[in-house]
Amino acid sequence: MKSRPSILPALFVLFLMIPVCWLIKMSFQSTAEIRSSFSLLPVQPTLANYLVIFSDSAWYLSYFNAIKYVTLNVALSLTVALPAAYAFSRYRFTGDRHLFFWFLVSRMIPPAILLVPFVQMFSDLGLIDTSVAVAVAHCLFNVPIAVWILEGFMSSIPRELDEAAAIDGYSKPQFLIKIMLPLIAPGIGVTAFFCFMFSWIELLLANGLTTIDMKPIGAVMGRAGGLLGGMQIGLLSAASVLTLIPGVLLVFFIRRHIARGLSLGQVK
Repeated sequence: MKSRPSILPALFVLFLMIPVCWLIKMSFQSTAEIRSSFSLLPVQPTLANYLVIFSDSAWYLSYFNAIKYVTLNVALSLTVALPAAYAFSRYRFTGDRHLFFWFLVSRMIPPAILLVPFVQMFSDLGLIDTSVAVAVAHCLFNVPIAVWILEGFMSSIPRELDEAAAIDGYSKPQFLIKIMLPLIAPGIGVTAFFCFMFSWIELLLANGLTTIDMKPIGAVMGRAGGLLGGMQIGLLSAASVLTLIPGVLLVFFIRRHIARGLSLGQVK
């Protein structure tokens, strides 16, 4: 006898989607309509909120600012983490397990603790209000978790493959690039997803290390909400909806790697 699928997962997903659907609904309403009446659908749908964002450089450039430093951070994190994870996976040295453990502990440091030293350091280097400053600052949190995840995937690859590649004349960098990376592509997808997620939603360091030119969308939304006194609810809702799009697109394009990575990878 076939068991009926439980409706609990569907109800849980529906519950999670309620705030998102409500946010999308408000993005197509004027603030006056939102504050005046309760409705499940917009009574008078409008694109005015989106037009404001796409016509004001302070708004649309903030999206590009965030995408710029997030992309740079993911690239830097993977570039540093891949050889480090390979070293932890294939070699044993004094204190390697302790260092590997402290990688995860360092991920638990609240960003607020490091804001002042980061601001002072990047100010002395002349990097304040640049995408490089935010990307490098986020690497302190993303590189440890990237090494942690990738080491698990690399450890699942038999060491005999390394020896066979060496016999065939592959150097370590060639083996890593041509053989290892394709084999752990799902792990790279999972790692890139987690690095993107942290860097995209982190606001404290991104706001503190930028002043004018590189302000991310989260900082612009916070400032707009404060200046407008919370009156432009429709505008802030539209900005929030647009903030969800990069993450949704990332999950869509690497969904197969994420699914395989979460099911096949091991995190120690």
